[in-house]
Amino acid sequence: MKKIKLDIVGLSYSQTQSGAYALVLGEVSGRRRLPIIIGSFEAQAIAIEIEKMTPSRPLTHDLFKSFAQAYQIEVQEIIIYNLVDGIFYSKLICNDGKRSVEIDARTSDAIAVAVRFDCPIFTYEFILSTAGIVIEGNDFVYLENINETQEEKSVGATVGSGFASLSIDELKTKLQEALAEESYEKAAKIRDELNKRKAS
Repeated sequence: MKKIKLDIVGLSYSQTQSGAYALVLGEVSGRRRLPIIIGSFEAQAIAIEIEKMTPSRPLTHDLFKSFAQAYQIEVQEIIIYNLVDGIFYSKLICNDGKRSVEIDARTSDAIAVAVRFDCPIFTYEFILSTAGIVIEGNDFVYLENINETQEEKSVGATVGSGFASLSIDELKTKLQEALAEESYEKAAKIRDELNKRKAS
């Protein structure tokens, strides 16, 4: 079966499922998109690596990468190989220089590993034709709304708006503090505020 290469084109808070996130993969040479609902932990793990944020201690997927590299194992590619009752099935294709091994994984974990190893993500035509959607008009790339905690919702304000009055230096200090405290949700919002300032 011919493999179709995918890229990560979007990650946002799910409007339909509370506490979940929508990860959108895009066909590299086409206009189809594959939306996948993932948990908050995996969404953060993917976002932190994409944004090149450095946690104070390794996350689970960072540990996996360190462990694999300590034994000269490389993840060569990720394949989303099946879709049953709305659940995507994926595997890691790993190689130690002597043999290639396929390891079953949840799709969200597989993609969190893929971004750390900078390896390609593939799927098959039947999955894209079954679960894919076609995007018309201009393409989109977004990485937003990574987290808004219950406490923030209850006080009626997002973290981003709470940081609007701070200077860039203060924001950078707060970002380092959030990373040191392993408060990645807060760090993502501070990063977004910094990016907004740089763009304006």
